[in-house]
Amino acid sequence: MSRTVGNVHSVGLCGFSAGIIEIQGNVASGLPGFAVSGNVDPSLREARDRVRAAITNSGFKFPDLKVTVALAPANLPKSGSGFDLPMALSLLVATGQTETSRLAGTVFLGELALDGRLRPVRGVLPLLLHARDAGFERAVVPSGNAAEAALVDGIAVGGAGSLSHVVAWLAGAAALDAVDGSVVPPPPPVPDMADVAGQNQARHALEVAAAGGHHVLMTGPPGIGKTMLACRLPGILPPLQPEESLEVTAIHSVAGTLPERHPLITAPPFVAPHHSVSVAGLLGGGTGVAGPGAVSRAHRGVLFLDECAEIGPKVLDALRQPLEEGQVRISRRDATATYPARFLLLLAANPCPCAPAQDVDCVCSSVVRRRYLGRLSGPLMDRIDIRVQMEPPGNAALMSEPGEPSAAIAARVAAAREAARERWRAEGWLSNSEVPGSALRRRYALPPAVRAPVERYLAEGRITARGADRALRLAWTLCDLRGADGPGVDDVAQALMYRDRAGAA
Repeated sequence: MSRTVGNVHSVGLCGFSAGIIEIQGNVASGLPGFAVSGNVDPSLREARDRVRAAITNSGFKFPDLKVTVALAPANLPKSGSGFDLPMALSLLVATGQTETSRLAGTVFLGELALDGRLRPVRGVLPLLLHARDAGFERAVVPSGNAAEAALVDGIAVGGAGSLSHVVAWLAGAAALDAVDGSVVPPPPPVPDMADVAGQNQARHALEVAAAGGHHVLMTGPPGIGKTMLACRLPGILPPLQPEESLEVTAIHSVAGTLPERHPLITAPPFVAPHHSVSVAGLLGGGTGVAGPGAVSRAHRGVLFLDECAEIGPKVLDALRQPLEEGQVRISRRDATATYPARFLLLLAANPCPCAPAQDVDCVCSSVVRRRYLGRLSGPLMDRIDIRVQMEPPGNAALMSEPGEPSAAIAARVAAAREAARERWRAEGWLSNSEVPGSALRRRYALPPAVRAPVERYLAEGRITARGADRALRLAWTLCDLRGADGPGVDDVAQALMYRDRAGAA
């Protein structure tokens, strides 16, 4: 019995973690058949038909023997169509239909169409980052992924349009497509804060939130500008740092939401799911290994939950872990996926179910009003740093001159963020909202006279220990906005006022 084996390397994802996959194609005598092994999901088992048709329609011969393709290591769950190309190449190597000199040090990714064309796949950026760190020198990806793949430094990337194109490159008879990853188009424009009439208190609250990465709850009747302000919040946030940009881009690549013309996300993302969103849609889910949800797609950006009082209490309470830890862990039968989820949460709600334009027209009883906003549980509200009650703007505000533009606010926010980044640089924290409470109470403790209001609120039971830590973080942000070296008693008092539930109910 004769036997030939072809070895090709690829990269696979398990959640947000990548691993090198060795793909072995074996052709042996026996009854004709095609088996795929190695802890693969149904989408990979379907690859047998795609690979067989692509090889035949590209002008190569598919062996009329017993064919086995094994993906190792077997303990790593494997899913998706990105292994089509390396599976086909392993069989062409096993049957001697392609050169092998360029296989060493190269990883291959791509989904095959039945006619042999290569289609783009998800997660190319984190896959190639791992391949580079594992010591691979080259990567071959579909031409549709070439712009995204070119963002990875330290590994030579080439795009291919078809299986025959890759085989010709292996033989030295063709060159792969190249893309200049240094040219990044500007992000889409964001609406300007100057469009919002009045609402000075809410505007300042969002400025503070942007400066420190704090969570906000806005309440008020419909049509007064809650959604307008929320949509303009990304315009006052500073651009992402290079390492943040790659991290955010990698998440959106895995989720399949990466814009085709903007392969590198440089602006903070803005994610606004509908109020009918489920726990799986918010945190992540799906069959097999869970994919990223809205909280991860909003990483380093804004998660806006409009009409939050209409969202189920279980869905809202699912936000507790990512709000506290900055990541989300989703356990499924096949594996536990961990995704980054450090975002600015922006909640907006009407004061009651009937949502009148003016409170005097409200037909809801006091019990109904309390029950409506009572869907926001105490533990969740304890994690909200700023609560602001918005009132309808008067005629004078509507007809007045435009408000302060986003550019002016963004300059103050950027200065405050830079001050915080310099202060916490040695600790690795990027904003005030990431500083642990233990550090604020010990290494960076405020003088007794300054922290006295917090201690008084604690003694009276008006805030929890977590609330005290969050008030101190907010005080540091207020201090950074006014350019001071440290918070004063007025900063601490204002931070406590922002957290006062009575101010937003």
